[in-house]
Amino acid sequence: MITGGAGFIGSAVVRRLIETTDHDVLVVDKLTYAGNLESLAPVSADPRFHFARADVADAAAMRKLFAEFSPDIVMHLAAESHVDRSIDGPGEFIQTNVVGTFVLLQAALELWRTLSADRKAAFRFHHISTDEVFGSLGPTGCFTEQTAYQPNSPYSASKAGSDHLVRAWHHTYGLPTVMTNCSNNYGPYHFPEKLIPLTIINALEGKRLPVYGNGENVRDWLHVDDHAEALLLVARDGLVGDSYNIGGHNEHTNISVVRAICRIVDELAPDAAIGPREKLIEFVVDRPGHDLRYAIDATKIARELGWKPRHSFETGLRQTVQWYVDNCEWWKRVRSGAYRGERLGIAI
Repeated sequence: MITGGAGFIGSAVVRRLIETTDHDVLVVDKLTYAGNLESLAPVSADPRFHFARADVADAAAMRKLFAEFSPDIVMHLAAESHVDRSIDGPGEFIQTNVVGTFVLLQAALELWRTLSADRKAAFRFHHISTDEVFGSLGPTGCFTEQTAYQPNSPYSASKAGSDHLVRAWHHTYGLPTVMTNCSNNYGPYHFPEKLIPLTIINALEGKRLPVYGNGENVRDWLHVDDHAEALLLVARDGLVGDSYNIGGHNEHTNISVVRAICRIVDELAPDAAIGPREKLIEFVVDRPGHDLRYAIDATKIARELGWKPRHSFETGLRQTVQWYVDNCEWWKRVRSGAYRGERLGIAI
């Protein structure tokens, strides 16, 4: 069972599961603005693919799905995930990320208690979280699995709350859980409100390229396909009750990322009428409470499970830009809906 399976990271996990394993997969997704069934089109015709439109905070719906599908592994990716949106409307983040996780844990616990001894031992509840729960780093150092939590936005606070619930359900009730905290993802099928897809699409359309503050905030970038591979590895082989940090070892300032995208778009989709895309860069008022730097120490997952990212940022970014160039109909349909690239998260 993959919650949030029509989202950016969730759909990458589902595609990989159907394409590389023999698992039956149930996608559970509310199909909010960021959920897109087109992201599942490559595998949706497979007989092992199943879909249920449901809200993870709906306890009756979750109990019913758990009873009917009886999953061996739950991968919980459903979440409100955009910091700017959490500033504008924190209530939805508490409802989905905190209440939704509680509801899922209760439904999973109810099922787990009824399983045979063998299935009980094999069962896993894999909670997917973010490095943002750890707060902000200075110029040096990295987040490890032992880093203290210090969330600074409504989004990261809601994810921190859900992490604590998962840990508590393992220690209190014995539910077999594993948890991962990842750095910033990028890649194909990314909803165009985040930095990389928004910059690519705006550059292709000749629109302004907004950069918060002075653009010196640093993020560690992880290709979504590398992340999906790591998630499946943890779900299968991760130590029960443990957590794993997943990062791409690719630290870059926001402004350097935007400039790199400009160069690649100029090369892959030159447009004389638009000219060099760097001229479109516009520095805007910074996000409230904008964390300076995130960086993941992914030593543990490399040492214990043998995972390392396959993509360098340079090759991954070029591949991503090429995907958006080749799939303009996908993002044009997305943009015709609830989100059109407007600025979010500026008022408290």
